[in-house]
Amino acid sequence: MADVIEHKIYGEELQLVEVILDPGEGVQAEAGAMIYMEDGIQMQTHTGGGLLKGLKRMLTGESFFVTTFHNTDRKPRCVAFAAPYPGSIIAFDLDQFRGEILCQKDSFLAAAQGTDIEIAFTKKIGAGLFGGEGFILQRLKGDGMVFVHAGGTVIEKELAVGETLRVDTGCIVAFASTVDYDIQFIGGFKNALFGGEGLFLARLTGPGKVYLQSLPFSRLVDRIKRGISFSARGDEQTGLSGIGGDLFKGLISGS
Repeated sequence: MADVIEHKIYGEELQLVEVILDPGEGVQAEAGAMIYMEDGIQMQTHTGGGLLKGLKRMLTGESFFVTTFHNTDRKPRCVAFAAPYPGSIIAFDLDQFRGEILCQKDSFLAAAQGTDIEIAFTKKIGAGLFGGEGFILQRLKGDGMVFVHAGGTVIEKELAVGETLRVDTGCIVAFASTVDYDIQFIGGFKNALFGGEGLFLARLTGPGKVYLQSLPFSRLVDRIKRGISFSARGDEQTGLSGIGGDLFKGLISGS
């Protein structure tokens, strides 16, 4: 049984979650996510259940190790965790999701001690072959609070029985275990070649809740790479690079 923990989320675009631990309570978090902790909090880094558990976490984009924070004091103490890139932190009470929720890989941030973090492969061949980012999912199981992070703005959808939503695979953050997940071809020759949305979309069918993100980390990285590549080509065309190129571009922008 997971510890019952209180929490408070701070910020807007760059959020952190502060967890309040009563004496004897603990919270586990992705390695490197901790921002601060008060006196009385003891930190312990481990594999979270052995070598196999650590390897499974690595497949979902997390680190091999997980860190647990225990309150060894006689009064409540706080520890805080932050998301690794701009976006939002979502808090889930697993009791409201029948003890289980599926998340996009690399989205786990922290959870009450006693929560299991498992790997979940998509069940259908089409989703496995073409699902891209959605092929490997995280299954969070337990009866306590869990915290996941998402890029950009978070949208919550409640799907009715049989209701379907088609989504870019990278834009899925989490969904209830009652939601069916599959992959669908985008359709149309022009759409496939020139639409810019990829060849396949994720198809989510209710009932259950679905959480989406407006800026997946992979899309953010792709835009940064494009910007760096464009800047490098510009330097080559002008024959300048490094500090000289920066000075030249600064003079142009200032004129």
